[in-house]
Amino acid sequence: MALIVQKYGGTSVGSVERIQNVAKRVARASKKGNGLVVVVSAMSGETDRLVEYANELSTEPPEREMDLLMSSGERVSAALLSITLNGMGVPAESFTGRQIGMITDAVHMKARIRKITGERLRRTLGEGKIAVVAGFQGVDEKTGNVTTLGRGGSDTSAMAIAVALKADMCEIYTDVDGVYTTDPNIAPNARRIDAISFDEMLEMASLGAKVLQTRSVEFGKKYNMPIYVKSSFTDGEGTLVTEELKEMEDVLVSAVAYDRNQAKITLSHLPDKPGIAAQVFSLVAENGINVDMIIQNTSEKGFTNISFTVPKNETKLTIKTLKPFVGDIGAKGVTADEKISKVSIIGVGMRSHTGVAAKAFTALADASINIKMISTSEIKVSCVISVDEVDRAVRILHDTFNLALPPKKRAVKKKK
Repeated sequence: MALIVQKYGGTSVGSVERIQNVAKRVARASKKGNGLVVVVSAMSGETDRLVEYANELSTEPPEREMDLLMSSGERVSAALLSITLNGMGVPAESFTGRQIGMITDAVHMKARIRKITGERLRRTLGEGKIAVVAGFQGVDEKTGNVTTLGRGGSDTSAMAIAVALKADMCEIYTDVDGVYTTDPNIAPNARRIDAISFDEMLEMASLGAKVLQTRSVEFGKKYNMPIYVKSSFTDGEGTLVTEELKEMEDVLVSAVAYDRNQAKITLSHLPDKPGIAAQVFSLVAENGINVDMIIQNTSEKGFTNISFTVPKNETKLTIKTLKPFVGDIGAKGVTADEKISKVSIIGVGMRSHTGVAAKAFTALADASINIKMISTSEIKVSCVISVDEVDRAVRILHDTFNLALPPKKRAVKKKK
């Protein structure tokens, strides 16, 4: 008997009718003799609704209370799905993060999982029941306060449970039938990818693709837990996220990702001396702000500028954090540009082939798209461009690397 962890996103459980459809899918999997743990998100729109209520009542609601508030949406979904399954004659029990022993650190609204005891899950599975778990939440290991794992945290909940229970597979059900070469809403000729490596998926998730949450892919890679991304509305094959296979290197570029949730922070006229950059990014790190690209200009007359990107929703916090420091060291100021986006190409084939970045830059230049910042790794190239150009840039790069066509071995120059 296989042990499978399934996760259903907010659109999949967005109404009574959709919860009934999920229950039918779960029941079919159970009839095959599989042990099942089902992790659910809040019904689509529910978390946003709760956040709006809080913001109407307070300009700065305490994060501890926000975690308790936001965790309620997943509990509603879990209870409703369990009620539906039992009404169909399929034994099921629902659980909160606390009840399954989901222990996290004490960072509210973006907690990290420390461990999962999982005793109640094992007992429920041993009794032949389906365990339905409220995703996105856990409890602080020191105080027992409810914590949440950040947006998309139900993916992370599911992967962590799969690892803790040594499951055979983690299936992530969403409103799309797999991982695509780019967003089909921007490039209608985008193609579903049959299989993709953990490294490629990790880059895609961190660079703006919303199919999987970054930390869930990190769990998969670290513990080699296969992930199937499927649609809860169709019965297609989906996309397998797995360890890197040799044939994956034959594909030069696998996907194009983009992220509109970006802002560029610039600190002007900083003293160019040892330790300044360390102070800047230590302050940013202490406030839990996620920095991506960093550029420091060449020193001129003993002064320099530093620019870096952060998620757009952390712009105000970043400015608030750095303003006192800028004043203390006599710099000219700190500014933000929120009219930017990031577009990226990803592919493990970049490790063994040259000229990929040049090809991408040339394609953007030919289209008169100006690149403001560049960041690279072994398997990705990212460019910061104007937010007005992102859709066009995605389509250009998608076409430049022929991503609409089925993958095949390409006659490209290999690194020696």
